[in-house]
Amino acid sequence: MVFSNNDEGLINKKLPKELLLRIFSFLDIVTLCRCAQISKAWNILALDGSNWQRIDLFNFQTDVEGRVVENISKRCGGFLRKLSLRGCIGVGDSSLKTFAQNCRNIEHLNLNGCTKITDSTCYSLSRFCSKLKHLDLTSCVSITNSSLKGISEGCRNLEYLNLSWCDQITKDGIEALVRGCRGLKALLLRGCTQLEDEALKHIQNYCQELVSLNLQSCSRITDGGVVQICRGCHRLQALCLSGCGNLTDASLTALALNCPRLQILEAARCSHLTDAGFTLLARNCHDLEKMDLEECVLITDSTLVQLSIHCPKLQALSLSHCELITDDGILHLSNSTCGHEKLRVLELDNCLLITDVALEHLENCRGLERLELYDCQQVTRAGIKRMRAQLPHVKVHAYFAPVTPPTAVGGSGHRLCRCCVIL
Repeated sequence: MVFSNNDEGLINKKLPKELLLRIFSFLDIVTLCRCAQISKAWNILALDGSNWQRIDLFNFQTDVEGRVVENISKRCGGFLRKLSLRGCIGVGDSSLKTFAQNCRNIEHLNLNGCTKITDSTCYSLSRFCSKLKHLDLTSCVSITNSSLKGISEGCRNLEYLNLSWCDQITKDGIEALVRGCRGLKALLLRGCTQLEDEALKHIQNYCQELVSLNLQSCSRITDGGVVQICRGCHRLQALCLSGCGNLTDASLTALALNCPRLQILEAARCSHLTDAGFTLLARNCHDLEKMDLEECVLITDSTLVQLSIHCPKLQALSLSHCELITDDGILHLSNSTCGHEKLRVLELDNCLLITDVALEHLENCRGLERLELYDCQQVTRAGIKRMRAQLPHVKVHAYFAPVTPPTAVGGSGHRLCRCCVIL
């Protein structure tokens, strides 16, 4: 480290230490480290723990080893409130134990992809980090029910927990968790494939404050589990059920009757859902802003009619692989309040009945920012160009299948290149 011989620069003389510290508090990690090499005085200021309340090491993930985390924890101590180690695969239980001991005021901790950690890390957090509110354990595949038991005993202020792809978690772990962490507002359980309806019953019993729940690819979940969640969690605003292939309209009915604040519903690949379920949902959940209905293959234009009438706040809608949707459905959507004022994203991949006429209707959607048209075989380049003449800011993603032009007698066909158009 190189320091100047003159620590009494003008700025150091004119500004008090407290004001200099305030200025340094707005700098990122890289800039702070550079400032620390300017002079001895700046080294002290830059490395003051008060400047290191929020740290994100994602951009340095390949270089971060356990000792780095230990050194940071010793430097920051009780000042540190937020730390992201996302993708830092070199960090393990030992260094995180040291971190937990030194940084007892931590509130937000992201360990997404830290695949070396085990239940031991959760024991350390439980013992020393009682103020923890936000914990991300995505893809920490060694985590078991024991971790959730520990968290429930020591981290009772927890509001957000991401356990996505922690596939050793079962209903017993969820029960232990929610008994202690009753203030949970967001619980993400994507890819926790062992979970069944009984786990949702435990959530219903203890987590009345829940606002966001993600059950993507929890393929054992049935309507019974979703009904229980809806009856106990009336504040629910975001629900992901994508990949829960057993669900029927009974789940949509439960949402419609119990969760009027719902804003986001992801139900991709729920192929048993029909217009009847979405009609009831639209008539009761007027705050819907985002819906993913990809591969809900039974829905028709009727669903779009109901969304157009009852959901004026709709901003993003995926209908990819909904092959019964036609230009008439898009007409209703584009002429609605949400079409005129709110709609930003529309995905129509593999909607085989959509033609250039739908693009003409979408010219009414002045706020549209992105349109997906992959494998819409009746949509043409000319139709896209005409629409973009009216909506020049829209990004259109389209895919045109190979074409074999007619050939002369005795000649050979030439297969044209596939084309992905982003306009």
